[in-house]
Amino acid sequence: MELNQILSAEAVIPSLNATSKKRLLQDIAQMAEQVYGLPSKEVFLAIQDRELLGPTGMGNGVGIPHARIPVLQDVKGIFVRLDKPVEYESVDHQPVDLVFALFAPLGAGAEHLKALARVSRTLRNPEICAKLRGVSDPAAIYAILTEDQTSKAA
Repeated sequence: MELNQILSAEAVIPSLNATSKKRLLQDIAQMAEQVYGLPSKEVFLAIQDRELLGPTGMGNGVGIPHARIPVLQDVKGIFVRLDKPVEYESVDHQPVDLVFALFAPLGAGAEHLKALARVSRTLRNPEICAKLRGVSDPAAIYAILTEDQTSKAA
């Protein structure tokens, strides 16, 4: 699964000023409603419930909140670059500034895991993270996220 299949260019937030993890997740839920037509309250509650199972901060300033949303037909994503890192209960106890939220239909077991693995592999790459932190144009961020996928497939 490639990131351009789950992330639309409109779902890239190049600069967000969130003051807490909760505010960040609320903003992501609102963006999910704006871009994908998902009910923001349902999205927020689903992400928050998932976080209670265990934080989704994978370290090195990266968070990958994810949840299953019943009304969805396909896996969808939202990418956020924060102006200032927020405390996120990450595995390395460091705040996050790069966040890729994933939403999957209830029955999308394998697709959800493939998408999660792809996002994780992409954002585990320090060079990609450095590039993402170095640009503020949403089109450039989208290109960085999706370009890597096509070059690795070749």
